[in-house]
Amino acid sequence: MTYKPALVFLALLAQAFFSLVLIIITVWGSLALHYQLTESRLLTYAAIGIWVLVALTALSTLWFTDLQHYRKAAFISFAILFAILLIWWHGIKPSLNRDWAPEVAQTVTAEYNGDMVRLDHIRDFDWRTEKDFTVNWKSADYDLSQIKSVDLFLSYWAGPAIAHTLVSFGFEDGRQVVFSAEIRKKRGQAFSEIGGFFKDFELAMIAAEESDIIYLRTNVRGEHVYRYHVDIEPEQARQLFRLYTDTANRLSKEAGFYNTLTANCTTVVFDMARILDPSIALDYRVLLSGYLPEYMFEKQLIVTAETNTQSMRLNADISEQAKGSREGYSQRIRTMAVPQPQAAE
Repeated sequence: MTYKPALVFLALLAQAFFSLVLIIITVWGSLALHYQLTESRLLTYAAIGIWVLVALTALSTLWFTDLQHYRKAAFISFAILFAILLIWWHGIKPSLNRDWAPEVAQTVTAEYNGDMVRLDHIRDFDWRTEKDFTVNWKSADYDLSQIKSVDLFLSYWAGPAIAHTLVSFGFEDGRQVVFSAEIRKKRGQAFSEIGGFFKDFELAMIAAEESDIIYLRTNVRGEHVYRYHVDIEPEQARQLFRLYTDTANRLSKEAGFYNTLTANCTTVVFDMARILDPSIALDYRVLLSGYLPEYMFEKQLIVTAETNTQSMRLNADISEQAKGSREGYSQRIRTMAVPQPQAAE
């Protein structure tokens, strides 16, 4: 008798645990159906309704004594549906052939001849608004022995924790080329952080002019963009460039899904950095990419004369320099911002 309260508590704890697991699985399955069954909203709602109804029935048998004799049948039904859902989920494969949005209709590819590389499908759009632009894809040849700089751009659009990561390579002749791992949206599709967990987007490697891909963020979307000069040896810079193009060539032939947490613009860069320097450790600031500059500052990966991250960020802000036309954009964002006069008190 003395053990009865403890047994009751353990039983309640077990019920609560299994209920939580059941709820998590139910929410996951509902979101998976929501983001993947897009051809018919009626079919989507019907599938989600059946799935939630079976899950709630199983959950009810855990807590209502009058329903306990239905528990076995309810959980068998739930298990069968869950198995079917998992089989369907694992059968969803990424594709290279969809009706893509114009800005990701092409992805960059590279062909090497020693240190010389030819990039095809470099994006050089003239953006007037997000919906009004002139499409231009081009090819260009680069000499990797002439790489003189590597810059990291972070573009913020959803608070301080989340930023899009872009890497720009500068050459002796003054040209810049930017690599960006991006979601490959279908025509008319909008970005969704939650959808990024549910195979809603493919992953694409885009190469572009700074006056396209950075200008779009600073001058068209009005995002806050910061530029950090990366402290990297010439040989490492060439290796990093090759890693980007290797990834680009692979994604051009073997489609892969974007994932908000594990396969995004920042994790792609981090995976490459780990190849160059295995001692670089995984850090929460890699996942919360908005805080990546602090991590890189600690690891002494950024060229700066500043002694604290606050000053470093202030100097990295290119908002003022970016204002203006596309003409001379790359040179303009690399000049120091002119201090604004203080208002008289």
